[in-house]
Amino acid sequence: MDGKKEMDERGGNRKGGAGEWKSVIIALIAGITAIVCVVIFSGSIVDYKKTSGAGGLTATGSASIDFESDLVVWRGSFSAYGATPKDAYAIIKKDAEVVRQYLLENGVSEEELVFSSVDISQRYRTEYDENGNYIRDYPDGYDLYQSLSVTSEDIDKVENISRDITKLIESGVEFVSNSPEYYCTKLDEVKLELIEKATDNAKQRIDIMAAGTGSRTGALLSANLGVFQITAKNSGSGEYSYDGAFDTSSRYKNAMITVRLNYAAE
Repeated sequence: MDGKKEMDERGGNRKGGAGEWKSVIIALIAGITAIVCVVIFSGSIVDYKKTSGAGGLTATGSASIDFESDLVVWRGSFSAYGATPKDAYAIIKKDAEVVRQYLLENGVSEEELVFSSVDISQRYRTEYDENGNYIRDYPDGYDLYQSLSVTSEDIDKVENISRDITKLIESGVEFVSNSPEYYCTKLDEVKLELIEKATDNAKQRIDIMAAGTGSRTGALLSANLGVFQITAKNSGSGEYSYDGAFDTSSRYKNAMITVRLNYAAE
């Protein structure tokens, strides 16, 4: 009996020792897991701080360029009056031919010249009695209107024509000349050049900020393009618009764009 009791006690001690080691191993595993989780979580926080759009380095770069328009559009119109539509049309048809010949003689080609269709409206006259009281409106002839446009790459030629329509007026044509409109057929190339320059300018500012704060630029977090401002040369920023400006009244123009960059700081 005593021998059996002694064996049971030794067996119990062995079971107790194994249980204690098992508890120690579980505790070690739990501790290591906790340390790994802390390291991973801390690294995530650091990485978030480096790449968060709320921080980092942000700068806005700009670029501008002067350029000359290479296309001009000039518009004009003339009108005629007649007691009947037939009379009015005969007059405006004759006037249209006078205008056409004048433009052709001054170097405008048929390809550059476009006449619109003729618009017609009836004119009315109001009748009053001797006391100034309204009596009625009655038909009093017809007004006809026609417009034209000249589109050309020869800007000097069109400018000269638009400034001197004396001969047309002396011929009896009731001609109205609008101011020329100026465009650039290579505007897309100008815009791409501006974007490249503005982006370089913004990145230079970012690098200067990083050097001044003892940090380095990391990954690009965001890039935003502003609106194009195309204004008359030397007109200043007063002509800028929130939605972008597009001047057509000036032959010589200035284009400007901004680019905003946000980089992570390391």
